[in-house]
Amino acid sequence: MEGNRHTHRHGPGHEHGHGHGHVEDGHAHGGHPHGRRRWERLGHLVRPHRHEAADKVDTAMEASREGMRTLWVSLVVLGATTAVQAAVVALSGSVALLGDTVHNAADALTAVPLGIAFLLGRRAANRRYTYGYGRAEDLAGVLIVAVIAASAALAAWQAVDRLLDPREITHLWAVSAAALTGFAGNEWVARYRVRTGRRIGSAALVADGLHARTDGFASLAVLLGAAGTAVGLPAADPVVGLLITGALLLVLKDAAREVVRRLMDSVDPGLVDAAEWALRGVPGVLDVGQLRMRWIGHALRAEADIVVDARLTVVEAHELSVTAEHALIHAVPRLTAATVHTDHAAAHPDPHAPPAHHGGRPVVGGG
Repeated sequence: MEGNRHTHRHGPGHEHGHGHGHVEDGHAHGGHPHGRRRWERLGHLVRPHRHEAADKVDTAMEASREGMRTLWVSLVVLGATTAVQAAVVALSGSVALLGDTVHNAADALTAVPLGIAFLLGRRAANRRYTYGYGRAEDLAGVLIVAVIAASAALAAWQAVDRLLDPREITHLWAVSAAALTGFAGNEWVARYRVRTGRRIGSAALVADGLHARTDGFASLAVLLGAAGTAVGLPAADPVVGLLITGALLLVLKDAAREVVRRLMDSVDPGLVDAAEWALRGVPGVLDVGQLRMRWIGHALRAEADIVVDARLTVVEAHELSVTAEHALIHAVPRLTAATVHTDHAAAHPDPHAPPAHHGGRPVVGGG
């Protein structure tokens, strides 16, 4: 039964796929009565299973709907904030507020690539994109990081330009009110996006929330600059603008790190520890070999090697694989699919060593 592999995918229909590498001998042909009986025993291997684990883990569709709802609400809030600030810009002629308005408009528009990514993530896997389209979120995250970088560069340029060429600001009360409005709107959107992004496992949505927070800082810079101008310190606006640019760069670093980690298939080591602990707790699992996990959009997939007793039959090994997979689903949040590969313990010291006709040289990775 060496090489018995069980793949279980949670989602609509709870589909299973199985590939058992050593059942293709002459006893498995339907032309023999005992062959038919064996197929009847193995018939459950291709029938869907249902269990309560599916109730614990949100499906990718549900997460995408929550992400889309967050984007729409954010778009409305930031759109209203941008409209208020644009009206004050026309009244006061504040270049600093104009820059903040541009930032808010750009932040609102980042909902477009994220929305496209969430919609793509709903598409079913096919023969070209066998894991589906969830990684579109990572591409959207790259675009969002680029927008944050462009916003930081624009903020720096405006601050330096204002320092070299001071401009008079009128209607300071309206500018201050618009700055507070910009900060309140962006901070609310930032908290909403980051909270939703972490709940559904979307690094791109978290990065977009951090971007909104940077625009909130820019709004505060406008407020402090207006206050400095009011007390006769026109240089206060550009100096504060430069300080805020530094804060933007720190946020850019955090957002870029999160997106790059996702692109490199990074996962929280604590999730790997939880998965390994769950597998070792399954009765019949003698040891745990290689364990891999990766994010596909905002859903986790896992591949695990477990060592079992060599005397188990194919059916018994399959049932143990199902039990191990269920344990993984219960132990790891947002894990929606797992492939469990079984190796027997008595064949040779290294279950993954190649057969003699392959030269007997060890390989790395196994499976």
